[in-house]
Amino acid sequence: MTIYILVILAAYLLGSVPFGFIIAAAHGKDLRKIGSGNIGATNLARALGRRWAFACFGLDVLKGLIPTAAAGLFFGGRPSAAQFGLWLAVGCAAILGHVFSLYLGFKGGKGVATSFGVAIGLWPYYTICAAAAIAVWTAVVLAWRYVSLASIAAAATFPLALAAGMVLFPSWRFGRLWPLVIAAVALPAMVITRHRGNIRRLLSGTEARIFGNQGAASRGM
Repeated sequence: MTIYILVILAAYLLGSVPFGFIIAAAHGKDLRKIGSGNIGATNLARALGRRWAFACFGLDVLKGLIPTAAAGLFFGGRPSAAQFGLWLAVGCAAILGHVFSLYLGFKGGKGVATSFGVAIGLWPYYTICAAAAIAVWTAVVLAWRYVSLASIAAAATFPLALAAGMVLFPSWRFGRLWPLVIAAVALPAMVITRHRGNIRRLLSGTEARIFGNQGAASRGM
């Protein structure tokens, strides 16, 4: 059990690394004072352009993927419900690190990219759900050009995709997967809650679009 505690702590510390803030600081800018004030890739695009935003997004994905995939190596092909719980704890620690960064006074980003990394690492259950979510994210961005709306829609899609998988695949039994079901509802709910400011702006028509006339990315990540 000690090894799991250490891995969970390491995942939190890795998740806490504010790559967007660090990249902006290396260019002499405080990302918290620019645009939406968020430390994620979308706000970094506003400050430094898309190239650095893509780099930040990739790093934020990796800090969720690496600890989750590493933890999965301990459990083999058919984890028990208890092992799923420990596996999820590692991924959740990385997400919480991003959202409540130890290095920024327990403030951080909205957790979309890091959650995506965790989902990829939880093969195949969350990986398939993540594929469905990213398809919805892409469709919403292309249709309406709101990153925030796309992130909210993708988060809402995730638990629905898991529910569909449990219906379609006989091996996806609730008796083993119930920790995944709980997390598949709780984590997207946290992501959506972190977008409450974006929701207000969407409803009022003041949210910025990506690739829009404003020339700025929206505030979704």
